[in-house]
Amino acid sequence: MKAILCRAFGLPDTLTLEDVPSPMPGPGEVLIQVKACSLNFPDTLTIRNMYQFKPVLPFSPGSEASGVVKAMGAGVTHVKPGDRVFTFGTHGGLAEERVADARATIPLPDGMDYVTGASTLYAFGTSYHALKDRAQLKEGETLLVLGAAGGVGLAAVELGKLMGATVIAAASTDEKLAVCQEKGATFLINYTTEDLRERIKEITEGKGVDVVYDPVGDRWAEPAIRSLGWRGRYLVVGFAGGDIPKIPLNLALLKGSSIVGVFWGMFTQKEPALNRQNMQTLAMWATEGKISPHISKRYTLAEAPQALTDMMERKIVGKAVVVIEEE
Repeated sequence: MKAILCRAFGLPDTLTLEDVPSPMPGPGEVLIQVKACSLNFPDTLTIRNMYQFKPVLPFSPGSEASGVVKAMGAGVTHVKPGDRVFTFGTHGGLAEERVADARATIPLPDGMDYVTGASTLYAFGTSYHALKDRAQLKEGETLLVLGAAGGVGLAAVELGKLMGATVIAAASTDEKLAVCQEKGATFLINYTTEDLRERIKEITEGKGVDVVYDPVGDRWAEPAIRSLGWRGRYLVVGFAGGDIPKIPLNLALLKGSSIVGVFWGMFTQKEPALNRQNMQTLAMWATEGKISPHISKRYTLAEAPQALTDMMERKIVGKAVVVIEEE
């Protein structure tokens, strides 16, 4: 089979497309013929040895994928050969075949195509867990989404609107913000040309926001926390901006606010029953047309390094998908 391999940590142009032996599933694992692999910002960190999880070299990048079950290891009973499935993990998706943890493999809803399946559940799973379980977002509250045009950011915009919040989308260009508006954002902030704090004060009439969804970190974190209202919740989702910010803790004290960590991958392992409930809700909303991923661009397997480069250079709005086999 063909696979994109990372043989030494580095930038996407060091990745190679190679013929490698087909893997075999062990106990509790599933062998999947991959149809589509959706890329996420952590994939760009993993290949540079900058992420929390550090795969053993060589490995194939790509955290989430959809495809067809080819075989199962011992103890797997909830899927069978021929089933259409979605799976996620730290790596392995940029290949024609992938061995996946059966606990992280779920059937695709009827009527959902492989590209949509590979693009929906990771971003929306992260954002729904963040807004529902960690922030306990309520109808009528105000939600600020930083990095709102990225994969998880755009999902947060769409979910926030669906959950009854007033959504403020913040992104780096007017073109990206236009997509955020299409997904349900009521207010838009271009934080490269506008003062983030002043615009939030203006929009909220000085009250501040109830929830901040932050997958960016870096220099936007502190002004966002300073823009929280009383008992506001700041969600730590990721650090796509590069630097992990150091926050003065008196900011949480002064407004009775909370700084809340969001780690969907660990949540799926620690609370699998609740995660399954979330996935069922998201699958229902997807089939009803209430949520849908914004696909920025499709790539072939050979073009996967370029897809990762485009993601690093902030050229992707929503999701980048590598289509390995057309339906």
